[in-house]
Amino acid sequence: MKISIITATYNRNKTIKRAILSVKEQMYKNIELIIVDGGSNDGTVDVIKSLLDENDTFISESDTGIYDALNKGVTLASGEVIAFLHSDDIYFNNQVLLDVVEVFANKSVDIVYGDVSFFHFKNTSKIIRKYKSDNLSRINLAWGKMPAHPAIFIKRELYNEIGLFNTDYHIAADYEFLCRAINSGPLKTHYLPQVLVKMQLGGKSTQGLKNTILLNKEVMKAIKNNGIYTNMFMLLSKYPSKILQFLRK
Repeated sequence: MKISIITATYNRNKTIKRAILSVKEQMYKNIELIIVDGGSNDGTVDVIKSLLDENDTFISESDTGIYDALNKGVTLASGEVIAFLHSDDIYFNNQVLLDVVEVFANKSVDIVYGDVSFFHFKNTSKIIRKYKSDNLSRINLAWGKMPAHPAIFIKRELYNEIGLFNTDYHIAADYEFLCRAINSGPLKTHYLPQVLVKMQLGGKSTQGLKNTILLNKEVMKAIKNNGIYTNMFMLLSKYPSKILQFLRK
């Protein structure tokens, strides 16, 4: 089983190397690494080229945002399973893909997902907090809850069936994709109760009040456009549980 790992990047010369190496160091080797660069001008391209193997795919060109870049990666992917590793993030250890493939092989599932942890830029070993992924279900999506996107691995057939990310969404296109997936028919999913990805603090969806407001507006739109009932109270109610997760760390 081939896994396609897609990394979208733009001007990340300080972090892209560790992201690529966390893929290269995986014990599972049937990996297709696809890097989609948005036309970086800070030396990121040179770093990427120095680490590429002959089986890797790399393009560097302008795009209209991260979901446009991820869509390009999905289009280029040939693996049976597709995942995304952001350029600031790394896999938790070198056994992650081995564990994920084992689930796909033994459980006959469409989606595998796990947890993530967060670190500060200067120390990837110092975990600030952990995020336990919520079960992927229609009711959880209605309440604004989804698995952590970097820790989701999806069979390629699902993209073939329901399409790519909707680039009308700037922050929540991954959420909208999962709403479509839930509506597409019975999905076989499996939760791995372990951290799969370490994420650097400071992602776009958590950068300040303005982006938080935009995120919730887009999530509301994604849910309603896919025929799932929700309201703003339901969406905002997830924040106390997030705070509790942080306090329990």
